[in-house]
Amino acid sequence: MTDGFIKAACGLPVCTVADTEKNATEIKKLIDLADKQKINLLVLPELCITGYTCGDLFYSDKLKDAAKKAILSLAEYTKGKYPVVTVGVPLIYGFKLYNCAAVLSDGEILGIVPKTYLPNYSEFYEQRQFTSADFCGDGAFLNIDGKEIPFGTDIIFCHRDMPEYTFGIEICEDLWAASQPSEKLCRAGASVILNPSASNEIIGKSEYRRMLAASTSARLLCGYVYTSSGSGESTQDLVYSGHCLIYENGSFLAESLPFEEKPLTVSEIDLKKLAHERHKNTSFEPLGGIRRVIFDQKITETALSRHIERNPFVPSDKGDVSKRAEAILRIQSYGLKKRLEHTHAKTAVIGISGGLDSTLALLVTVRAMRLLGRPLSDIQAVTMPCFGTTGRTRSNSEKLCRLLGVSFIEVNITAAVNQHFADIEQDSACFDVTYENSQARERTQVLMDIANKTGGMVIGTGDLSELALGWATYNGDHMSMYAVNSSVPKTLVRYIVRHEAESSGEDLREVLYDILDTPVSPELLPADENGEIAQKTEDLVGPYELHDFFLYHILRLGERPKKIYRLALIAFDGIYDRETVKHWLTVFIRRFFSQQFKRSCLPDGPKVGSVTLSPRGDWRMPSDASSADWIAEVEML
Repeated sequence: MTDGFIKAACGLPVCTVADTEKNATEIKKLIDLADKQKINLLVLPELCITGYTCGDLFYSDKLKDAAKKAILSLAEYTKGKYPVVTVGVPLIYGFKLYNCAAVLSDGEILGIVPKTYLPNYSEFYEQRQFTSADFCGDGAFLNIDGKEIPFGTDIIFCHRDMPEYTFGIEICEDLWAASQPSEKLCRAGASVILNPSASNEIIGKSEYRRMLAASTSARLLCGYVYTSSGSGESTQDLVYSGHCLIYENGSFLAESLPFEEKPLTVSEIDLKKLAHERHKNTSFEPLGGIRRVIFDQKITETALSRHIERNPFVPSDKGDVSKRAEAILRIQSYGLKKRLEHTHAKTAVIGISGGLDSTLALLVTVRAMRLLGRPLSDIQAVTMPCFGTTGRTRSNSEKLCRLLGVSFIEVNITAAVNQHFADIEQDSACFDVTYENSQARERTQVLMDIANKTGGMVIGTGDLSELALGWATYNGDHMSMYAVNSSVPKTLVRYIVRHEAESSGEDLREVLYDILDTPVSPELLPADENGEIAQKTEDLVGPYELHDFFLYHILRLGERPKKIYRLALIAFDGIYDRETVKHWLTVFIRRFFSQQFKRSCLPDGPKVGSVTLSPRGDWRMPSDASSADWIAEVEML
């Protein structure tokens, strides 16, 4: 439960229709199993105490009394057990029978939620035996064994000491309804919706369940735990498959496939992540008029079994990567197309270094020109070798431009930079920040002046990761007239270029692959004795895969350093040790705070993903904010 995680489980007991004693015994086995695994929420199927398929046996006083006895027995059984358990049971209220979910915890029945929408069509005719929750109204109580138990759909269950840990219940058909009970519950504060269900299996229905659970969790910014009845139900006319699902804000977490019949389907729901999403979402309007039932559960560190994505900006499926790459290229190129049209730019001027970022920017510019129906010669690519330029990057720059068919010129800036050193009395043997940044600013001046000369505009090449770290020379590569890569993180740049390589002809593919294999470097320091790149960015500023991980979790999810560190250790297990992760997390936080002034005056650029640093839209931060509290937390790790 630390860091906001709770462990949720769908439980699938072996069901015997109309045998409440036997069913209760099977349910107790699952409670024991969930207790051993320190499950926070255990959700069992609809009417699992009796079986969903009892039909007109639900009119029997014998079955109803046995169900009531069983729920009391189960409540008592939870005494001293860790899980909060939701059990499906038929109960009488005001002479009418209701299809209910009872919430049990530490020997008590905390509350009872009746089903709102009763199917009465096709294969289901629940209205024959049951009454809708609409008839019991709000604020009701059900007397069970002399105790008044909150009864109704106006209930949220809330952990006493963890404000994000709240849940509500809807039952089976409620998920299919046009106006779901979960909507009211989530607006009133429920972070997780539990759904005990009995859904029969027919062709295509499992895909429909997934869609409903995923879309509901996304729309309501909640966790969704769906447990359906298994094959123990009667197969007189229908077959039940035990399909179980766990989703979080539209993302799949865990599933028991139809007929797989796992006793427990388990994953962890990140409640702080959901709280962050709701905090940001201005359309998520609070709603009152809901009763809150408080429960206790010891706060412990939840062991995580859910997958932590190492590269959160990159889809894990190769086919999805290609789709994502193509979608991003389309956004970038259409954004640039509009800007070139609007400014009546005669050329698009771009500095080509032979590195990944300038390669992606050039590929985007080529697409934009094609969309405009203009010759690719209107793209003016410029390579500007200086002290650190290697033969490999210089050669790749020229080959790339030639194969793409764009205009290409070389402007050697060595003499200009040396003259500048003389003007400002900079020792050319002193490889300090002035030595490096003078080259970057000279390159930007050359590009700007060529753009003026040709009636064009300068296309920026810097990416999102560099902006987060401030790894850019102020008024050097920091500046352009339209920055097409400004919301593309470094880890994703690589995949987009690879996507283009795989769809290119042999010669272009070969050049793009060599660029992909070239170490990331600004090439501002002289090459080594073998003429190879001596200045490797990731040796200096840290691994981009780590920094992109930190960037995503800080900006997208608002997470604190302690939690990010924990997740990074899981995601990069076997790749980076604890001290390495801690060191680069410290570097990221220090640079992210100290370099905000560079992000406060960024050029325009298209947003392509949910995380960007544009000062006009997604990220507003004072340039003189202190990182002290964040750094202090890292130091305590």
